[in-house]
Amino acid sequence: MDSNSLFYSFELVAGSGYTLNVEQRTALQTSLVILKKNYKFDRVFFWGKILGLKDDYFIAQGRGEDEMKDKKNLYSFNCMDWFLLPPATDSMIEEVSRGAKGRFIGDPSYVYEHREILRQGERDEEVVTKVKEESRLAVTVHQIDEEVSVVPRGAFVKSPHGLVQVNRSFGGLSHSEARKLDNFLHFSKPKNLKKKSILEFGDLTPALDFLDVLSDDIPKGSWSLQFECASQVCVLRSLLWLGLTFYHVPMTPQHGYIYIGDGTKNLDLPFML
Repeated sequence: MDSNSLFYSFELVAGSGYTLNVEQRTALQTSLVILKKNYKFDRVFFWGKILGLKDDYFIAQGRGEDEMKDKKNLYSFNCMDWFLLPPATDSMIEEVSRGAKGRFIGDPSYVYEHREILRQGERDEEVVTKVKEESRLAVTVHQIDEEVSVVPRGAFVKSPHGLVQVNRSFGGLSHSEARKLDNFLHFSKPKNLKKKSILEFGDLTPALDFLDVLSDDIPKGSWSLQFECASQVCVLRSLLWLGLTFYHVPMTPQHGYIYIGDGTKNLDLPFML
């Protein structure tokens, strides 16, 4: 959610029971402005909070000229002092998937150890994978952004040079459009777009329809769409990453998402639907 409308946005997602206390909100209001200036970001977002056993991680996200590629994530324990997270690489993602299990501890220097016995010919060899919690945090934020970050259709435009920027003329979805999952898109690199037929591509606008739609997600039913606040706010909740809440006020450009959860994926979802 955008740092410029933090207090207003928290009221819109409060129906999920996810919110911050007054002290944390006030600290964020001040520190995110300083963060934007120090790192020379074009926009700064409060991304959410990942709950740990000893301490919680508050996550902020800064964006540059290209809204999709120029992203940097930072974490804090007190909403005032921010530390840069390393970018998630393929090797880091593989190490975390093998070595890090269970809940977050709340200590970035904590090291997870995973022991695995591999058979080499006639001998058994023990392989130990070590992963720092800071790496796990970076990978978790990256995966949540890749799989469940949401924007309304038309909120962003793609230039002929491939630059993704905010659509200044976006006035919001209508109430009838906001009731359909087809009008909400994943704000990440498209995966299903190339699989569409030539006939389907004929109905798309290249400047607006360059992202995957939520209705194509597998398994079907991994999103809960509801209208709250006297049917004035459209709220989407992910059942795959429990704690991800997206909001959009129809007929206005107001939209955003926040994640407040323990950072674990709901792998049982296909058996629950």
